[in-house]
Amino acid sequence: MTSEPGAASPAPAETPTDEPTETAEAQRTTTPGGVRRATADDAAEVAWLAALTFPLACPPEASRSEMATHIAQKLTPARFREWATSDRHALFVYDDGARLLGYALLVLGTPEGAAEAATVQEASGRPAPYVELSKIYVQPDVQGGGVSGALMRAASEVADELGPGLPYWLATNAQNLRAQAFYRKHGFEVVGKRTYVVGGLEHDDVVLLRTARQKTRQEDW
Repeated sequence: MTSEPGAASPAPAETPTDEPTETAEAQRTTTPGGVRRATADDAAEVAWLAALTFPLACPPEASRSEMATHIAQKLTPARFREWATSDRHALFVYDDGARLLGYALLVLGTPEGAAEAATVQEASGRPAPYVELSKIYVQPDVQGGGVSGALMRAASEVADELGPGLPYWLATNAQNLRAQAFYRKHGFEVVGKRTYVVGGLEHDDVVLLRTARQKTRQEDW
C-alpha cells in the first residue's frame, strides 16, 4: 500500500495495507468499542500503533533497519497530525475507550508511482484524482475480533464523501494472500501490480480497485 502522503497526494510506495481475513467465529466475539475520526490529539498514539504494526505487514526479506528507517521517516506523530487535519485525507481510529486498537487512512489525490497511476487509470477508465485506502492496521492481539472490518466499512463510506464518484483503490503485498482475501470480501479486485520501496529495497504489490461502492453485505462480517 502506499502511504506517506503529503498534504495533497500519496508519497511514493510505502506502507502495505495488510489486514488478515476475519473468520466467522470472530464475528461472534467482536471487540468492544468503535470507529471514529482521529484528531490531532491522537497523533502520538496512532504513530506508536503504526510503529508496532508496520513491521507485521512487511515482506519477510525486509530488514529491521529498513523498517526502522521507514517508521522514523514516514510514520511520525507530525505526519499523523497532518493527516488528521487535512481535507484531502481521512484518518480513522478504532477506540475501545482505553486504547486505540487500529487505524485506517484514506488519501485523495494522484498516485505518485507511475505503475499504479497507469494501472488505476486503465482499470477505471478515468484520470486521477482517485481515493486510496493507504493504510489499515490493527493491534496484533485483537486481529480477528471485528476491528479491521469496522475500519474498512467506515473508510469505504467516507471514501464516497472524500471523493464522490471517484475510483477507490489500494495496494498490498503480493505475498499476503490473507490480506487480498479480506479486500476481495469488501469488493476490491486485483487489476495490476506495482513495485514499492522500503529501506532502499524493492518489493512487489498487487493493485486492487473498487469502482462500485457497494456496501459490504452484513452476513460477510
